[in-house]
Amino acid sequence: MRIRRRFILSGIIIFIFLIILIIFFIITPGSKSVKLNSIDLKNISMNIEDGDIICRLGDRIWSLYFRDVSVTDRRFSHMGILRVNNDLISVIHTEGDTGHGIDYVNETSLEEFIQFARTIGIYRIKDINGSRISDLAAEYLKIPFDWQFDMNDDSKLYCTELLYVILNRLAPQIELNTIYAGLLKKNVIPLDAISDSEYFKEILFLRIE
Repeated sequence: MRIRRRFILSGIIIFIFLIILIIFFIITPGSKSVKLNSIDLKNISMNIEDGDIICRLGDRIWSLYFRDVSVTDRRFSHMGILRVNNDLISVIHTEGDTGHGIDYVNETSLEEFIQFARTIGIYRIKDINGSRISDLAAEYLKIPFDWQFDMNDDSKLYCTELLYVILNRLAPQIELNTIYAGLLKKNVIPLDAISDSEYFKEILFLRIE
């Protein structure tokens, strides 16, 4: 009788352990992001063209701040410019990620760019050849991140400022709206200057639940 009870008790313990293990793998962020991002990567790759603008909402504190700088559309906090070279898809963007030694205009894979994204949006600038946009973006690689957020100085650039200087060269008639950011005490270009602009067409939007 005691042996039977011990056998049953052991079985219950093993069963509970297996349930906990299964729940752990289901809710672990790393496992979830890998699965969802692989789907997003395929969806994005099928819809993009060279020179498209890709916007994302990240998972960091600064991401939430830059999201809330926007007024009409708060789905995004960062952007980059897509570069399509045959089957290779990359994103040129600038970010102040000093923790990883990346605080300049850099080029990364599409997969890495969306790795921790919560939303993704693809936008196409009307009436401009996309290859001209990506070619100009490549000229700014290694330009330092603009910690002063000074739009009058293109020797340093923040994310939407990169697009701003490119459009000034290609199509100065296209205006990107600015808004005063109290924390920075500067006028900056919010993400809804892209997503809520007549000059851009939304091609794709994905939300990761």
